[in-house]
Amino acid sequence: MASSEEVPTTVRWLLAAVHLLALGIGLGAVWARGRALRGPFDRAGLYRVFAADNWWAAAAALWLGTGLIRLFSSLEKGRTYYFTNTYFLAKMGLFVLIVLLELTPIVTLIRWRNSVRQGSTPDTSRAAVLARISVLQAVIVVAMVFAATAMARGLGAR
Repeated sequence: MASSEEVPTTVRWLLAAVHLLALGIGLGAVWARGRALRGPFDRAGLYRVFAADNWWAAAAALWLGTGLIRLFSSLEKGRTYYFTNTYFLAKMGLFVLIVLLELTPIVTLIRWRNSVRQGSTPDTSRAAVLARISVLQAVIVVAMVFAATAMARGLGAR
């Protein structure tokens, strides 16, 4: 059994690992969603869009959950370190940008899902716009990696 001194290190490690795994899941998912949004929009094509979108949502939940725990618990560097770090603030700004960009895909894909559930064909006329948003979000996720790794190495500290 681990001593009480080892538990926080283990918890910190596991939270960091899950936070990082969410990156791989999210980047792959948003990229896959962008590709699936190119069509075709038959049953299998819509399934690919919905599956990728579900993985993208799961990654967002993991990022948010593990990130909030790491930010507001005593497991990591503490709020003062994060809120005074330029790269952390840039990373959070990029995350907010991803969330704002996600508003259109969320609403549109909920409508598509409802149409499919009702047995009708969804209006996929906005698919190209959603695909472009997904690609832009993938680029922003990569930019977040640069901000996160800079912050983790102490850059941007005030």
